Amino acid sequence: MNELEQRLGTIVDPACGLRLAETGARMRVASEAGRAAVAITLGYPLSGERTEALRSATAEMLGATGLASFEVTHRIVAHAPQPGLAPLPRVRNMIAIGSGKGGVGKSTTAVNLALALAAEGARVGVLDADIYGPSVPMMLGLSGRPDSPDGKSIEPMRAHGIEAMSIGLLVELETPMIWRGPMATSALTQLLESTLWGGDMGLDYLIVDLPPGTGDIQLTLSQKIPVAGAVIVTTPQDIATLDARKALKMFEKVHVPVLGLIENMAQHVCSNCGHVEHLFGQGGGERMAAQYGVPLLGSLPLEIGIREQGDVGTPIVVSAPESAAAQAYRQTARRMAATLAARPRAAMPIASSLVGG
Repeated sequence: MNELEQRLGTIVDPACGLRLAETGARMRVASEAGRAAVAITLGYPLSGERTEALRSATAEMLGATGLASFEVTHRIVAHAPQPGLAPLPRVRNMIAIGSGKGGVGKSTTAVNLALALAAEGARVGVLDADIYGPSVPMMLGLSGRPDSPDGKSIEPMRAHGIEAMSIGLLVELETPMIWRGPMATSALTQLLESTLWGGDMGLDYLIVDLPPGTGDIQLTLSQKIPVAGAVIVTTPQDIATLDARKALKMFEKVHVPVLGLIENMAQHVCSNCGHVEHLFGQGGGERMAAQYGVPLLGSLPLEIGIREQGDVGTPIVVSAPESAAAQAYRQTARRMAATLAARPRAAMPIASSLVGG
């Protein structure tokens, strides 16, 4: 790596707040006649609107050298899951979204993160792993039953540019899932493996919305299903972070890399006067992240529009993409993807028929 490439690695990508070197980006710089030609390959998606900010940061870093040409592309590869496992043939990276307790907005966060990644240009799916209380179909406005082309496999359903699968799409809306642990875990495994994710191209990311807690579903996912990284959702108050710690330690014990924490309902801005209130306390997620040495990927607001849009099947990232709440989800999703991009690649490549992004 030449001197200019080393300097380029110190640039902070405004899209995710991380230095390029921290994300594992590949950089090529050629200098001729006092001007530099720069080509950057990112391991995470970056929409066109963010490229200009990165170009400006690069030009500022080069200073007198000047910028002759600038190119940014992205290539999302499979990253290493737990020891002894390899990525699924149709899914490059599975990201589990967990929480220590219910009521922290985990499912809402999972769905909006998936939509945010898709808005950045990635191929994304959502697996609703909450067998007992599936909510993803309602949040995405999905109804009806998925197709089965051969009576064995299942076509995922699509909404707002992402794929989705849930036990809620296979049973009646009000049917309770009165299953013991092994039945629930078997259903989850079958749902994951039978779904034809991504078609011929596969998925860059499959976001898995876990049920709250650290029970059978979480253990099955952690021990038998290749997970590239886990994200813990919490709210700021101490009682929530106490439970979130249990989820974090569970993933650590089963060797699933924790990409970071997301602090949900971090603040509320009054729609009348603009006054900011921290209804559930302040700084709990930041303190927990510092204690356990993991990144705080983002702080999401408590906003009525997030709830309202989720209830009608048009999450806020797609219904109000320019809103502050939607931008907070997109910033968090970019940071999550960039953090994953810095992790080691999978030792065993996925099927060669799947083309990279």
